[in-house]
This record gives sequence, C-alpha cells and structure tokens, in this order.
Amino acid sequence: MADPQPRLIAGFDAGQTHTSCRLAWLQADGAWRPLGEGKGSGVSHLAADGGELRFQSALSSSLAAARQRAEADGSLQPATPLVAAAIGASGIEAGSGVQAQGQQLAAAALDLPATAVHVTGDERTALAGALGREAGVLVISGTGCIALGQNSAGQLHRCGGWGWLLDGAGSAMDIGRDGLALSVQMADGRLQDTALRSDLWQALGVTTPQALKALVVQPSFGAAGFARLAPVIDQRAQAGDAQAQALVQRSAEALATLVEGVARELQLQAPAVCAVGGAVVHLASLRHRFAAALQHHCPGARLQEPSGDACDGALTLAAQTALRC
Repeated sequence: MADPQPRLIAGFDAGQTHTSCRLAWLQADGAWRPLGEGKGSGVSHLAADGGELRFQSALSSSLAAARQRAEADGSLQPATPLVAAAIGASGIEAGSGVQAQGQQLAAAALDLPATAVHVTGDERTALAGALGREAGVLVISGTGCIALGQNSAGQLHRCGGWGWLLDGAGSAMDIGRDGLALSVQMADGRLQDTALRSDLWQALGVTTPQALKALVVQPSFGAAGFARLAPVIDQRAQAGDAQAQALVQRSAEALATLVEGVARELQLQAPAVCAVGGAVVHLASLRHRFAAALQHHCPGARLQEPSGDACDGALTLAAQTALRC
C-alpha cells in the first residue's frame, strides 16, 4: 500500500508589528517538513478597536504570502487545501474567552473548521519551538516580557506578561519609559544632566519636557513608543553612563527573577534557559547583565540557543491538531 500523501499545515507567529506564517507537509508519522514562509500584517488585542479585523487580516495576509512563495518555487500546488493550523498570538491568554474568540476568528479567516485550528499565546508556541519536550524555561524580552517553563511531567508555569501597564520590568518598554523618566528629572534639575537625556530627546525629536509630555500621552505612542528607545539607553550603558547602566541592570535582574520564579514553581534545578526577543538578543548590555544576574538568582542555570522558533512551535501544535481531526 502506498504511503498516505502528506497534508498541508500552517504555523503562525502573530506579533504586534507583523505576523509570520510557515507552511509544512505533515507526514503520516506526525513529523512535519517545512515549505515556504511569508509575512503579513500585525495584530492587536482582540478587544481593541479593530482588533478582530486586524487578527483575521494578519492570518490571511501572511498565509497568502507563504502560499505565494511556496507556489513560486514549485513546492506547492495552488489548489492544495490547508488541513490544520496553529496560531501563537500576542495577547491571547490560554483558557480565556479571548482564546475562544480567537479560535472562531481564525477558523473563519483560514476557512477551516474550529476543530482544525489551535489558537494560544505566542509564549506557548515559542516554548514549544525553543525546548520541544525538554524541561526548562523560556524567557522572552521584547516590547514586553514573560517567562514560561515546563518540567519533565509536562507541567507549565508562567511568570510575568501581565501587560505593560502592570508588569513590564525586564522589557524594552520598561527600559525606555524609565529612561524618559530620568530625562525629565535631568531637565528640571533633580538629576545632573547627561548625554542620556539629549540622546533620548533627539531620538524622539523633542526639545522640551513639555513637548515630551505631550508626545507620550498620544494613543499612538504606547508601549512600542517607549520600547524603541531601549537601544539608545543600551548604547549609553555600554559607553559608561551610570544612569543608563543602572536601568539596564534593573531590567536584567527582573528577567532573572522571572526565570527564578518559574524554576521554583516547577522544581527545576539548574534548568536549561532560552532567552529570546529583540531586547535580550540585540541589546548587548542587557544580554550580558542578564547572564550574570541569572547565575545569582538561579545558580547553575544553563543558557542555551533555542532549538527552533515560535513558528516551529506552532507547526508542532498544528501537527498535533491535524492528527486529532
């Protein structure tokens, strides 16, 4: 008897700036083989104005881009149907009404039955991609931050990620916001003025604290507006600015505390730790200080490169979903 034909599945990593879709062939044994990848628009919280439409547009646009790429190189026929998909999306809390809402929206956008779609938080797809079934902790530091871990029994525990208004310590947003807070204290004479203030204000195109105050309350500024200043502060920290170094150190300690909390709850001794996200990967000062703080808060923890990314994790969940259908 001939082997069953492989089936097409999709894994999505839906972030606030863009969404990535990776297609793969699902084999009979449950393994998958990647095809093409495409990028589409970003998402916002489903409860935000236009959130539902943005979510569906992100999925449909990134899927179309991935299909186009795979069809262009001849690895996919245009009429090939999608059989299952998994989406890791920013703002989706597992077990919440928002997750159920996302499930229905994704099924409609991808023209799939709800049972063939799995929607969850992007931290869960990132964990599945980074560690597979290995016990350990994933810490994500980008615009926001969160840590999620698993033990050998398959138990999960999460620390952080409760939204930028409540819980941003360790994120690029937090670094940027605290840097601006220092800058207004420099401007009104509470702190000695340094190049940190001028660099931050130049990056935003402002020259007075009044202009800065007006800018940061704009609805379009938000967490992303603060986060884009983190590289400026990291550069000042590397140049020896004591105030910038203190900010970065505080965020490094916060990230290490997230890992410590997960490891303690899951009873992980000297766990494997994967650190991902734009802040901890690209901000050299934060990365180095986090590595040192981790050994203080979680002795013996082993920083390691992730086995795969969030799209890989989503494809693993999509494969599991397809096999259940």
